[in-house]
Amino acid sequence: MESNPRAALSNFIDIMLDAVFAVDAEANIVYVSASCERIFGYTPQEMIGKNMFDMMLPEDREMTRNSVVEVMSGHPQFHFENRYVHKHGQIVNIMWSARWSPTEQLRVGVARDITERKRSELLKSALYSITEAVHSTEDLLELFQRIHEIIRTLLPADNFSVMLYDDETSQLSFPYHVDEFITAPDPFTLLPGTLYSEVIETGQPLLYTPDMTGAPQEVRQLSHGRIPSCWLGVPLKSHRGTIGVLMIKSYLDGVGYKEKDQELLQFVSTQIVTAIERQQMQARLQHMAQYDQLTDLPNRGLLYDRIDIALSTAQRDQGQLALLYIDLDKFKQVNDTLGHGIGDLLLQETAARLASCVGESDTVSRIGGDEFVILLQKLTQPEQATVVAERVRAAFHLPFTLKGNRLTIAPSLGIGIYPQHGTDKRQLLEHADNDMYLNKKKQRT
Repeated sequence: MESNPRAALSNFIDIMLDAVFAVDAEANIVYVSASCERIFGYTPQEMIGKNMFDMMLPEDREMTRNSVVEVMSGHPQFHFENRYVHKHGQIVNIMWSARWSPTEQLRVGVARDITERKRSELLKSALYSITEAVHSTEDLLELFQRIHEIIRTLLPADNFSVMLYDDETSQLSFPYHVDEFITAPDPFTLLPGTLYSEVIETGQPLLYTPDMTGAPQEVRQLSHGRIPSCWLGVPLKSHRGTIGVLMIKSYLDGVGYKEKDQELLQFVSTQIVTAIERQQMQARLQHMAQYDQLTDLPNRGLLYDRIDIALSTAQRDQGQLALLYIDLDKFKQVNDTLGHGIGDLLLQETAARLASCVGESDTVSRIGGDEFVILLQKLTQPEQATVVAERVRAAFHLPFTLKGNRLTIAPSLGIGIYPQHGTDKRQLLEHADNDMYLNKKKQRT
């Protein structure tokens, strides 16, 4: 019995790790070896008759057409790379060797799957890019956008969200949220038994896939009836605990996430936490530099900046503004007799009462000790400053009750008005300070 060399050759080809293709001049598949199923997900029977360009990633079609022209002109191609869409939706990277057979009018090619190699190269590049972005981007929204762009080069991540959790209020918020079907939710309270709560409470990643029994409550609620085919969330963990969740999801059937995707997101989550903590530290340092630590009112430096801006505006618009200089009578006596703890409480209560006397565009500042300055902007007439001064005096008619101590404290107050009493902050503060001491002297006599 004679052997069939062609059948024997076909058997050898079918055990190759690479796939062998034969396509006609229009790129229609006429033959493909068994390995195509491992690489592309389709059986040989499913692929025969398909056009190669229909399976190809659209972005790669033009360069592939140029390569085909070269091959059919008698120039074999080696190590040509392009990308295809797998039967289950993922991207497959292929390296081709191909030549044209004029006799058979067929282009014969060998396809090698280099997806893992390309992914490894992309991953290294992406991790470097993410780390670089974290250390060079100050704005968090811009950083989240950049990270999202990088993640999308590695896996299906059209739906990508950063959710932050406030442990004190149990509130969830979404500083970054991109979703095909759902707009960014308003802040809401963490619901027990949801995907978010499980990630936050356990501090562990969570993968939801369609083969899990039932859809978690908030998947239904937040998807407005559109249940994702796959949801992956990893915790944002800081030294204070879990501060949020980084999540991706897909609505496409067949698109699922794997352990390597989870590892990537965990790396990204640590980078995001680093950026968030750095920004929070910078915000704290800036706040400490501009605000009084005891009363949380603007300090002298911030007050002076605001006065400069207000003066520029008033000069440009030919407007008016006023400074009210205030100190507390007998404050030293309170400190000496009841202690600095009660004195600090008195200053904090004073700050609250002064803040209740002014509008949103005005500034109440503590400039040191028991001295406060109020900047009143957008005055239409000088008498408005006197009205606020009377409001301040009235606010002190009620006694302070501080840890069982009932204190009646009166403020001494002076006013400096631009432009009547000066045209720069030094002149206005000096006039208001002198006016305050004159009024204090009158109260003593």
